[in-house]
Amino acid sequence: MEGQIVWEDIATIGRGLGEEAHKLSGKTVLISGGSGFLGKYLIGALCYLNDTTLQKPCRIISVDNFITGSPHAHFSYKGRDDVLEVWGDVSQPLPVREDVNYIIHAAGLASPVYYKKYPLETIESAVSGIKNLLELGRKQKNLEGFLFFSSSEIYGDPDESAVPTPETYHGYVSSVGPRACYDESKRLGETIATIYFEQFGMPTTIVRPFNVFGPGMGHADRRVLPMFAYKALNKQPIPVHGDGHQTRTFCYITDAATGFLKVMLRGKPGGVYNIGSEENEISMKNLAELFIKLEGNSATYQLIPYPSNYPGGEPQRRCPDIRKARADLAFVPQVNLENGLKRFIEWCRGEPNYKDGALHD
Repeated sequence: MEGQIVWEDIATIGRGLGEEAHKLSGKTVLISGGSGFLGKYLIGALCYLNDTTLQKPCRIISVDNFITGSPHAHFSYKGRDDVLEVWGDVSQPLPVREDVNYIIHAAGLASPVYYKKYPLETIESAVSGIKNLLELGRKQKNLEGFLFFSSSEIYGDPDESAVPTPETYHGYVSSVGPRACYDESKRLGETIATIYFEQFGMPTTIVRPFNVFGPGMGHADRRVLPMFAYKALNKQPIPVHGDGHQTRTFCYITDAATGFLKVMLRGKPGGVYNIGSEENEISMKNLAELFIKLEGNSATYQLIPYPSNYPGGEPQRRCPDIRKARADLAFVPQVNLENGLKRFIEWCRGEPNYKDGALHD
């Protein structure tokens, strides 16, 4: 059942690309961070298109150093002739000796706990990673697209007047704060991508994801939805940091991944796009109450101080303005928060890692 949820979602992503998908026919796509949460879905969607849609299958090269990414049975592409999975560190030049048509730089450490633990690796992945992959792209005679995964974190803690936050907002970020290794490296990555577009005419596009979630999220990466799901399923108090008034909007993986690929295939070269949901902005306190309602057990929540391993400076609000993606890409999220959480929780219910005892504080 849980594996079926994943493959239903992957099929939804593939179908959501419509006619744009045919641009991938016979092409080679290199994805960094292919074993991460987002990378697994991108590879799955391309495999689905190969199996059902494309006149000539695309070739997929997945690169990962597995610092946080890991294999999962529901996302296994072993034995497929169209997928090459290799160990590689994008902080160093990759020895790619074949023509590449699309490059997706999705490698990174998106969990605050991990980027606090690996700050230098976080910077290297974004800054050296994009430089090396752009240089690889410059050598390609037929490069059609380069997609850089930035983050909504580049906006920092936006002023109330800039929520929902448009791509034109410059951000409010500390260069020496506890989140700077992630925020600032993503900002510099965007700068580098923009320079390569302006100076070399490379078809770079930038996506800023807003709180993407769905089946496949690691139980121990300490992001809010996996943590809440783990605690609710095990009838433990759900920990809500601070006063619980901080808000987020969440975007289900089928909507997000469809949007990401639309940015690469249809976005304006040199363009940057918010991808997320502008609906259902919710406080963490209310989110915990929603988990309790959906799980239907005796779980409760409790307000707790921020843990010592969680970087301070958490933004108080996070909500995207997606008018640009709607206009340029026909991007319209289809899955509301409650329905997405139902699918996510159902998947977690069958996962051994979401059983009591798998998470160590």
